[in-house]
Amino acid sequence: MLAAVALAGVVTGAQATEPKVLRVAFRVAETGFDPAKINDLYSRTITPHIFEALYTYDHLARPVKIRPQTAAAMPEVSPDHRTWTVRIQPGIYFADDPAFKGQRRELTAQDYVYSFKRFADPANRSPHISYMIETTMLGYEALHEDAVKSRKPFNYDREIEGLKALDRYTLQFKLAQSRPRFIETLAAPDLMGALAREVVEHYGDAIAAHPVGTGPFRLKQWRRSSQIVLERNPGYRPVYYDAEPAPDDAEGQAILARFKGKRIPFIDEVQVSIIEENQPRWLAFLNGQTDMIGTLTGPVPDEFVVVAVPGGKLAPNLAKRGIVHQRSVNADVVVAWFNMKDPIVGGYTPDKVALRRAISLGYDVERDIRLIRRGQAVPAQSRIIPHTSGYDPAYKSEMSEYSPARAKALLDLYGYVDKNGDGWRDMPDGSPLVLRMANQGDSLSRQYSEQWQHCMNEIGLRIQFDIAQWPENLKAARAGKLMMWQLGGSASQPDGQDTLASMYGPQAGSQNFAHFKLAAFDQLYDRMSELEDGPERDALFLQAKRIQAAYVPYKATMHRIANDLVHPWLIGYRRPVFWTDWWHLVDIDTEARAKALK
Repeated sequence: MLAAVALAGVVTGAQATEPKVLRVAFRVAETGFDPAKINDLYSRTITPHIFEALYTYDHLARPVKIRPQTAAAMPEVSPDHRTWTVRIQPGIYFADDPAFKGQRRELTAQDYVYSFKRFADPANRSPHISYMIETTMLGYEALHEDAVKSRKPFNYDREIEGLKALDRYTLQFKLAQSRPRFIETLAAPDLMGALAREVVEHYGDAIAAHPVGTGPFRLKQWRRSSQIVLERNPGYRPVYYDAEPAPDDAEGQAILARFKGKRIPFIDEVQVSIIEENQPRWLAFLNGQTDMIGTLTGPVPDEFVVVAVPGGKLAPNLAKRGIVHQRSVNADVVVAWFNMKDPIVGGYTPDKVALRRAISLGYDVERDIRLIRRGQAVPAQSRIIPHTSGYDPAYKSEMSEYSPARAKALLDLYGYVDKNGDGWRDMPDGSPLVLRMANQGDSLSRQYSEQWQHCMNEIGLRIQFDIAQWPENLKAARAGKLMMWQLGGSASQPDGQDTLASMYGPQAGSQNFAHFKLAAFDQLYDRMSELEDGPERDALFLQAKRIQAAYVPYKATMHRIANDLVHPWLIGYRRPVFWTDWWHLVDIDTEARAKALK
């Protein structure tokens, strides 16, 4: 269906002079565009369109496939997966910027060395430092720790064995431990793109507002929490559309036939509007003010799904307008997490575990999916995300179980009873038991507050909600200042272990919002990092899922179903699986859009 409709547009020569503008909407505001400092999906959707990593994902390949981006070829890897050598293409240049003082600036291997070191600079307070240390690049952890202890400006000129530029165009990574999937780290343009040192030093603390990369777009305008505008990078090197969809992939083959061999990007500008409320975002799409509504950054609002795709099929009135519908299970998971350091819900003793299990059992996931998500989700059994290694659709756990009776029995057994007669359960020592959940003020978040209120009332637990903007909650979560929060997380790579970083002790305060620390889990996680994919590693995934179900630092609730709607003048759209960069791979039929919007 997609190939037949989305490729129907024909871009004529007469249109060539009219700028092609892609218009999309985010439902949550960005935080900035410095790869070393960002962790939110919205900022990480902008950065890979500006910066480029050594490798990237084939946009049409299913199952996913990694291919060179700025690298000249796939890496040379030692048999023990500890030495990785990468050669980059000569003749790649950064976008023009005043920091270069009128000179063209070529990308070199040293730019990646510098960019990778920026995560280790304590001044950047990178949420990804633990992840970078886990790669076990020789000398990387010591580089970071020495900088923390010395409290002196970070020494970017200090060489380390694990991260070197052998010459102008050759990088070498040496790892202390076997890392068979290290290439997935190198294929993350949202975080691992190259920055030029002189640009960072030129802008200093304002670097988040001045992203300068080698990618297809550059930042033209930024009004915080309102609008982001990217424009075609006029200095972008000649890159031509190519991909390897499966032979039986009719959709992918049709897109490839339309674009193969044509220079990218096809569009001149991208306008991103921040529209937090669902109804205005939905109306903007219906009115043609945005060209599509979908992806994780701006999905079809759940309350409008039943109108747009009743029974999972596109509504006739939308089909008549040529709108295209794509439906799939997201590579994501929605979780509620508990701060393991919190005096009420945190801790590892049986009574604390019992409280979290009771809250989990008392939450009605099916009601959530039916009423709030309008049926557009499937229950989750663990933190592991669909489409990643370790995900098993046959695995079942207590995560999806709703049993108020069991929840009440657990609470009674461990002394969480009403001791003062006010109708609410108290702590075993008689002190007040009040759950405090962080939330946002938008309409979807308000529905979730009502859902949690309803479920906790059923089992006698009092819950209150602390409302703040999403970026503020994110900052507080990292600092361990929230008791509970609910949010979604999406996969950024094919390996399911990436999701398990949310329970890995050394990641506490970064990916591990729950601040969960368990030696047995950390040992399991470390072992998984070294193993190649296979039965032994699958068994460790199963153990990890069982530990989550036993200790409940996270209540995994659902995997969302994606419903992307695309106007017919947006040509070649295909929903990404793990990556967030696709704007340079679509075209706009400006004539068709103008005609439709008359």
